[in-house]
Amino acid sequence: MGMVIAAAHTAAHHGTGPASAVELASRAARACLSQAQVSPSSVGVLINVGVYRESNTFEPALAALIQKEVGINLDYIADPAPAAGFSFDLMNGACGVLNAVQLAQSLLDTGSAERVLITAADVHPGGDARLDPDYPYADLAGAFLLQRSADPDAGFGPVSSYLGDGPSDTEGYLDTAVMGSEGRSRITVRRTEGHRARRSALAAVCTAGYAREHGIDLDRTVVVGPHAAQDTVVDGDREEIGDGEPHTAAPVLGYLQAMAAPRPEDCDRLLIVAVGAGPGAACVGYRPEGW
Repeated sequence: MGMVIAAAHTAAHHGTGPASAVELASRAARACLSQAQVSPSSVGVLINVGVYRESNTFEPALAALIQKEVGINLDYIADPAPAAGFSFDLMNGACGVLNAVQLAQSLLDTGSAERVLITAADVHPGGDARLDPDYPYADLAGAFLLQRSADPDAGFGPVSSYLGDGPSDTEGYLDTAVMGSEGRSRITVRRTEGHRARRSALAAVCTAGYAREHGIDLDRTVVVGPHAAQDTVVDGDREEIGDGEPHTAAPVLGYLQAMAAPRPEDCDRLLIVAVGAGPGAACVGYRPEGW
């Protein structure tokens, strides 16, 4: 049995108040459960892969806070069936979602969980990315709900990781020399000139390498690259994500855009590629049910 995406959703910040990574991730997660028509108790494991958080919060794990907001098996004594929910953070930048997919495959293959929920959310530490012209990312969350499929031809292939040449071209850090008393609401993101072209080149190399390694015909493949557009269509509704780039939620956004677009003739699978600051990349093939 293959592992398939039962539901996918994004959640963007449009309000006048400060954005919250927990709130956006929880909203995307609840939308996935509603779309799949399953209860929170059906989720065995939640993996959160976001990087940037409100107030530069790193403890406790945001996955536990998201689990609480979504209501996933919070009390194993009062609600012992099917099992107590387990959640954890996994941080590997833009490649985090695909790393979480790899972990989810192992959890579902071994029967450790019936469903795995992946959330990815990034927000500016100050609560509104629109107010910081030097911060490149959108306040955005995405979520995948994954489960086994009875269709032997559907689902994810193996996830492969790759290392690029040279030093990291993106750094996100708290600059102690300038933070003053506002350190909880500040972040510095520096990217070297030409970083986007280098990411695209690494994505192309990894895509070709993955296709050779796993015998994939790229002429019959829709490639979901690292540069997702800034809107998507979910359940017939178009959602704008603002001026910033998607970061850890980009694979979710790219998947939704690919599924909403007309399928090219003879294409029978997706290949999702993510590129992080490492420089590093991750690729995975995916065949949706019914393709």
